[in-house]
Amino acid sequence: MGRRPPPDSLNVDRLRLSQVIHQQTRMINNMKIVVIGGSGLIGTKLVARLRQRGHAVVAASPASGVNAVTGEGLADALADAQVVVDVANSPSWEDKAVLEFFETSGRNLLAAEAAAGVGHHIALSVVGTERLLASGYFRAKMAQETLIKASPVPYTIVRATQFFEFVSGIAQSATDGQTVRLSPALVQPIVSDDVAAALAEVTLGTPVNGTVELAGPEPIRLDELVRRFLIANRDARKVTTDVHARYFGTELNDQSLTPGDNPRIGPTRFEDWLSRSIPQG
Repeated sequence: MGRRPPPDSLNVDRLRLSQVIHQQTRMINNMKIVVIGGSGLIGTKLVARLRQRGHAVVAASPASGVNAVTGEGLADALADAQVVVDVANSPSWEDKAVLEFFETSGRNLLAAEAAAGVGHHIALSVVGTERLLASGYFRAKMAQETLIKASPVPYTIVRATQFFEFVSGIAQSATDGQTVRLSPALVQPIVSDDVAAALAEVTLGTPVNGTVELAGPEPIRLDELVRRFLIANRDARKVTTDVHARYFGTELNDQSLTPGDNPRIGPTRFEDWLSRSIPQG
């Protein structure tokens, strides 16, 4: 039988192991994460969640001196960053402007990440992007995804369905007088809080070098979704169902805006969100 080491040696080994574990835990719990678009709807929620977990998070936006389109401030913001999350959106949805935004910001950001040695690039995109290319906005999102896949930086693309918070904008875009003309195509919308929660988990995980889909818990027809929203808000506009009604420039079918197999499902139901978000009285 071998001799057992003296107790002092055992204690030293345990101390060293404890120090190694502590250092690894500290590194995991203190990542530097840069959120591009950190002052927007999703960015604000994501930054708060990551900071609550003890990470050093940079909420990057033009207002904070970081502009992915011009490149201003990118190198400084990304120095020593392990992860970058891009949730920025174009200020204009005009075909040429939106394409220029996503292509230019995408090239600048990915080049700066490669130079800084960033280990994981995460981008928020849209479920159904490849099925909606009649729309200039979705052509621009597809161009963004293509740049990410061609980059040497490990990545995860997170495609989400439409947000509950954008239902009002959908209604407005389809309004003519007091009529809101909408497709009856299926959608499976999700609340922004659930998107931020899922993005936080992806951010703290390993790159999949592929795409993850997020959706809400319930499929619902687009015209009915907006109809419920207007009724809950006591809005006098009336929804008219039209299978040829365009959604930001493109016609829809039941597969256009719904996820594929095995998406991550957010728990919040539309009716529950409505009851919390509509002013009472």
